[in-house]
Amino acid sequence: MSDRKDKMVMAYLCGVCKDEGAHLVSPHAIAEALCHKVVLSVAEIDEIMTNLSMQNYLDFVVSDSKNGYYYCITLKSKGRSFLIDAKKQRKALLMLILRSMFLATVSFVFGIILKAIFK
Repeated sequence: MSDRKDKMVMAYLCGVCKDEGAHLVSPHAIAEALCHKVVLSVAEIDEIMTNLSMQNYLDFVVSDSKNGYYYCITLKSKGRSFLIDAKKQRKALLMLILRSMFLATVSFVFGIILKAIFK
């Protein structure tokens, strides 16, 4: 999943759909929950839900009611493990940055030592 909006919607859905089974979520609830981070229209949410379904994160069905329409969402195993996978990716990125900083520091110190020896 590459789009930031997709990740934010998926993180919200993981919070709402904690247990297995189907959950009803309105697109307006998704937009309202994420409004402090990003502005999403209902059309964008429809597109994001379709993308997440195609990427095998969830299954959803659109359900009409007198108050609008809702998504009946069931997370697949890939969707349930999304938050854990995201945490692993952040940890791996942090370790890569720390390792790079360590190696840069070691090479800088080694360069200073060699410069002092051959001066």
